[in-house]
Amino acid sequence: MTKSNDHNRNKEQIANSAQPEAPGTPAARIAAIRALNDRLRRTARGGIVMITDGIAALDANVIERVLRAVADFDNFNPDNDPWGEHDCAVLTIDGLKVIFKIDYYDRTRTYGSPDPANPKLTTRVLTIMLAEEY
Repeated sequence: MTKSNDHNRNKEQIANSAQPEAPGTPAARIAAIRALNDRLRRTARGGIVMITDGIAALDANVIERVLRAVADFDNFNPDNDPWGEHDCAVLTIDGLKVIFKIDYYDRTRTYGSPDPANPKLTTRVLTIMLAEEY
């Protein structure tokens, strides 16, 4: 092995040891992200749920139906979920077009998460908004 390869391997080992490892294969990582996103969306646990001013201004019964529709949504497909993470969709509830989106931040919510598959490094934020607010 060349000195250059040793150097690159050492840099990779240092980078990998700086953070806890997430599931190894790409498919396992996506499955982990999807499960964490589904948990937040379905149970409001494992992150922060935010609604925009447009949603907050709706009648309480409509807000309840919007939140329930987001939690129950399962029509993910390649058009609305190309990466398989269950992180975004557009719904129509009571004639209102609603978008939900999950973003991945570091634990301080200052920067993007270094590893969305690792809940110890990630704060998930589910935002529910009217499409016109996007």
